[in-house]
Amino acid sequence: MSYATWLYPTSISQAFLPLFSRSLTLRATFSSFRPLSHHARVFLPAKPPNSQFVGVLAMAKRSASFEREDFASPADMYFEPPLKIVEYPDPRLRAKNKPINTFDDNLKKLIDEMFNVMYKTDGIGISAPQVGINIHLMVFNPTGERGEGEELVFINPRVIKYSKNMTLFSEGCLSFPGIYADVERPLSIKIDARDITGSKFTVNLSGLPSRVFQHEFDHLQGVLFFERMTEEVLERISAELEALEKKYEDGTGLPSPEKIGARKRRKVAVGFGRS
Repeated sequence: MSYATWLYPTSISQAFLPLFSRSLTLRATFSSFRPLSHHARVFLPAKPPNSQFVGVLAMAKRSASFEREDFASPADMYFEPPLKIVEYPDPRLRAKNKPINTFDDNLKKLIDEMFNVMYKTDGIGISAPQVGINIHLMVFNPTGERGEGEELVFINPRVIKYSKNMTLFSEGCLSFPGIYADVERPLSIKIDARDITGSKFTVNLSGLPSRVFQHEFDHLQGVLFFERMTEEVLERISAELEALEKKYEDGTGLPSPEKIGARKRRKVAVGFGRS
């Protein structure tokens, strides 16, 4: 059973391990979170930190009002447990994701199943398209341990502001098993979203939770983490990406929908989403 509680981020100490997979021991201390009861799911507003933010005008244009978009239908929300991780280059990772306007028991069950598959695969964050459901939903727990830390749920999230300070960090992704590489992202962000009941909230994140959110938010925009890497870094993992492409072709009997070798560098906004 999930329930709402209060979250007050202040300054989160930086962790130094590949993100979104717990293949290494998590050593970060999340000093920004006040002690809460274990296994809480966090949805509500936070006190803003003192860091300076810069507005994301381009993001505002891309994130046009959801009222002008098609909302997810019951068919879009349908799933059968257990969920399975969708790996690159599955086209569902590039498909358009729809906002949610139905907050019912099916959504709660989906969130529970997303946490289940995240923990089983040693992840610390996962987005709905990564389990083949193309909707605006992400969940994460920076500790990566069931019953520890805080489980965060973001529905129809939007980025309001992001900090000018950028940090380089080694990221991984459940959709790219075994691949880790450096990605530069803003240190802090301010977002708004809806919780599991449909209520709106605004929250500031920094450090590791900020980075996890940004990684998962990219998935909701159809952007993959290798698109934020430098050409030098991307070259180092190109063979591993090609191996995943071949795995897809061997498993499906279909040609890979994208080829890293034939890829022309696609520019993406400094903070979030498509350019």
